[in-house]
Amino acid sequence: MLERLTGNELVALIQRVFHPRPGETRLAILVDLPDAKVSDTAEWATRREIAQGWLAELSPRAAELGLTPALVAYRNAHTNNGDLPERCWIVTGEPLPATAEELDPARSVPFAEVFASHPILLAPTQFSATAPLKMIAKSIPIRAATMGGFNPGMIPALRIDYAEVNRRVAWLKDRLDRAVGADFAFACPHGEDTLHLDLRFREAHASGGLLHQTGAGNLPSGEAYIVPFEGETEPSRSAGIMPVQFGNEIVRYRIVNNRAVEVLSEGPASRAEAEHLAAEPAYGNIAELGLGVLAAFGIKPIGKVLLDEKLGAHIAFGRSEHFGGQVGPNDFSSADAVIHIDRVYVPETQPDVSVARLDLTMADGITLPLMRDGEYVVDFN
Repeated sequence: MLERLTGNELVALIQRVFHPRPGETRLAILVDLPDAKVSDTAEWATRREIAQGWLAELSPRAAELGLTPALVAYRNAHTNNGDLPERCWIVTGEPLPATAEELDPARSVPFAEVFASHPILLAPTQFSATAPLKMIAKSIPIRAATMGGFNPGMIPALRIDYAEVNRRVAWLKDRLDRAVGADFAFACPHGEDTLHLDLRFREAHASGGLLHQTGAGNLPSGEAYIVPFEGETEPSRSAGIMPVQFGNEIVRYRIVNNRAVEVLSEGPASRAEAEHLAAEPAYGNIAELGLGVLAAFGIKPIGKVLLDEKLGAHIAFGRSEHFGGQVGPNDFSSADAVIHIDRVYVPETQPDVSVARLDLTMADGITLPLMRDGEYVVDFN
């Protein structure tokens, strides 16, 4: 039997995460639907079932919550962090269609209207909607909890002490704000690879699980993150070798000017990644350095980036403009090619690659040892 949040737990979670304001009266639960291009999966179907269950639990508690919930369906974006379609469907009183083709075009409404009337959103979608919702929040005052790839295994991470999570995340954000560089030493079977990330001219972000301000952030949450300097005014100093494990193969990217410009390793995954870089140079942009904290709360990885990236260090490729960077959808060959993908350095996801050392270099020249052998060596006080 699937683990579920009770109605009381859902109400408490929404109140804690969003702290609804006077005048906020509606909440939208977003779900993306399979279509002819992207077929359904069992996990995706379960996720939509979870979303419908949340609607069923919250609807009779609308007065207690202070928000009337609605289920909003849309054709999937075909890729993580791709732009959302212009139109969507408010599903009321009938079963959720199995595919986007079953939606009646005549009943669709502009997504902008939904955002204007539903200031609080939960988005347990197949493809992450973080990037487009962050961009939408710049013009429409929404607050969105993005839950791309959510599954029942993440429910324990919704029950932890997010006040303490938020405190640790704020501590890390402060250090990232004051840092000018991050230096990784990766331990791999072939030896040690080193990577420097240029953190000059950037402001970090805190995703501590409390969405009290306009914007969008992940739930479950628990990370501070920053876009490395991408070289828009002078060459970026981000350079070195970044190893990433794909199955039993370790792909080694050569980073120059904050971009993966070459794959140094050999093997099927290495060849596929080299082809991807050649076809989509923007894919090789180092889009994020993230520092997750949830491992200290007993949360374990489940093979889903939404949760796993919150456990420790991760580095992302691709789209960055939603985090304050320079690379956006127009830098890719098509809307379907737009991507922001995290590479998470915890033993369960990359058993043969670990963060042996991670140090921050502060603006005053002092080095702050941050991680050793994949674990934080700071006390967050």
